[in-house]
Amino acid sequence: MIRGYDHVQVAIPAASESPARAFYRDLLGMTERPKPAALAARGGCWFTSGAAVLHLGVEEPFQPAGKAHPAFLVDDLDGLAARLTAAGHDCVHTDGEIPGVRRFHTNDPFGNRLEFQQA
Repeated sequence: MIRGYDHVQVAIPAASESPARAFYRDLLGMTERPKPAALAARGGCWFTSGAAVLHLGVEEPFQPAGKAHPAFLVDDLDGLAARLTAAGHDCVHTDGEIPGVRRFHTNDPFGNRLEFQQA
């Protein structure tokens, strides 16, 4: 029986680790985890924050995920939306669609859809 999950993987284009770090580490405040040596040669990078574990894996040809997405739980939805907006990322608020949950969607620098929620 499934009791949880280890990580979510999102695809990125080859040689895009620098903008990935600028977004996920610097803007979102996630911590980068070193990849095991056997996997490091494939490119990409891994991040954590609280219980969230995100693997960014290189995929060629690259196609951003426009519908499928991870949904991150946050403590300060408004503050995060303001920080993302100030950095040039549109935030589409969808409050009210799920009772008791405030949320918005945005895209990472590669066009992957991301959701952020606060109960």
